[in-house]
Amino acid sequence: MAKGTQQYLLLADEDLISLVAARDSSAFATLYDRHGRAAYSLAYRMMGDRQAAEDLAQEAFLEVWRAARSYRAERGSVRTWILSIVHNRGIDQLRSAASRRRTQERVRTTAQTSQPSEAFREVWGNTRREQVRAALRHLPPEQLKVLELAYFSGYTHAEIAEMLDIPLGTVKGRMRLGLKKIREFFESQGMGVPG
Repeated sequence: MAKGTQQYLLLADEDLISLVAARDSSAFATLYDRHGRAAYSLAYRMMGDRQAAEDLAQEAFLEVWRAARSYRAERGSVRTWILSIVHNRGIDQLRSAASRRRTQERVRTTAQTSQPSEAFREVWGNTRREQVRAALRHLPPEQLKVLELAYFSGYTHAEIAEMLDIPLGTVKGRMRLGLKKIREFFESQGMGVPG
């Protein structure tokens, strides 16, 4: 390491992020060296694939470079901020992948000729989906995340626990509470729970 860049090793993360905000590439490289492994580790737990994890970690650090000015120390450490970027981008990617799968499934389904009874079923299904979306909007974020990963992305309880780095019992508890709240929402609206 060149003598000029050794000085960065002595700086605190908060000082480095300020330098990154001023577009100092050596400070950015030092932050990457400090937190790149943790970012990749979290990305791998979420994505379950080496290449996808590398891509996610790289995208997150590009976001760190672009958004360094938005870092606020009062909201948490630089490491926490970086990992939250990884986490949020990972969730976005998982949702996007699930959405693509749903769209592909809809295209396959509607490619078949629709009979009047099929059209009615489709309209009825769309109405029920809207009702479910309304119920989901009433859930706390941690319960919503677990239900989305389980029901929309198809992950098992164990995979979700590993992905979110929480105990399996916590995943099951959040799922149980979330489903209970959805049931209560439908009952409060005078609707039956969708089957």
